[in-house]
Amino acid sequence: MPIAIEGGRIPFLLKKWATTNSAEVSKLDSSPLRIALVNNMPDAALEDTEVQFTELLGAAAEEVPISLTLVSLPNLPRGESGLGHLNKFYFGMEDLLNSRFDGMIVTGTEPKRPDLREEPYWPAVVELLEWAENNTRSTVLSCLAAHAGVLASDGISRTPFADKKFGVFEHAKVTRHPLTEGLDDTVRIPHSRWNDVKAESLRAHGYEILTQSANAGVDLFIKQRSNSLFVHFQGHPEYSSRTLLKEYRRDIKRFLRRERETFPTQPHGYFDAGATKLLREFQKLAEKDAKEDSLTEFPEAAVAASLENSWRSSAVRIYRNWLRYLLQRKAKSPSLPSMSPAVRA
Repeated sequence: MPIAIEGGRIPFLLKKWATTNSAEVSKLDSSPLRIALVNNMPDAALEDTEVQFTELLGAAAEEVPISLTLVSLPNLPRGESGLGHLNKFYFGMEDLLNSRFDGMIVTGTEPKRPDLREEPYWPAVVELLEWAENNTRSTVLSCLAAHAGVLASDGISRTPFADKKFGVFEHAKVTRHPLTEGLDDTVRIPHSRWNDVKAESLRAHGYEILTQSANAGVDLFIKQRSNSLFVHFQGHPEYSSRTLLKEYRRDIKRFLRRERETFPTQPHGYFDAGATKLLREFQKLAEKDAKEDSLTEFPEAAVAASLENSWRSSAVRIYRNWLRYLLQRKAKSPSLPSMSPAVRA
């Protein structure tokens, strides 16, 4: 079933999975789940992130009708193209705060400062999280948004890694919960982050850890806040099969531009033996002649052809469980919160 995009316009890349016809998604239910996607990713990843979450929600929904509202926080660094895209397809922060939603998904962004509280968008993050406690049934916080959430609500600070935690890691299901129902005992989830929040700090502040990795730490953890279940991911179950490859190429480009000192480490558990060999050969070439033109030799097509999305089934299962949770909450208290449509600014 297609997802209805609020606002009357659909970004080009979403046309395969979305519609503007709310009646089309209401054939089985007169009241679709209303979900806000607060997409804060940098301009280069803005549209890819829309596709990743819309496609994942569509796969997880089965016959559950969904109405999706696109939103972004203010005071994020944006170029002309990013601002133009937001103006065409996104609602503003005030529109969000004047509505209520069954569910909300908040993405991270690329931080510029070690202390997130010094970021220009921090006041908006705090306001958003406080609003979500009483105006959503559940809120998903992805990666940096998860770090911001535990910092704002419980003062839990991040711990930096010596190197980027980058790749696809195995996680054990450590707690039985409706969100992990139907998952295998071990699941694979992508990560891409420089910082970590520790299990002991989370448990000390009342968080329940659902999945954890010996190599990547905690991934999925939850905490009830007022009327809303806050669901946190340090990883990225929404990633497509090529997302880590794109990020790896981006980091290589930064090395070649001398924006970083070291050549990036290959993502863990992601490339097969053939792709690993090709990329090591490219690394030798790039380190020998470190200039941006070297990227013309990057074996992207050959490597991409070998990639498999080994985490897809787990990601769909987790989000299907989340949507079922929203439906159950809605059935128990259909008028809490009451839903009013957002109005584009």
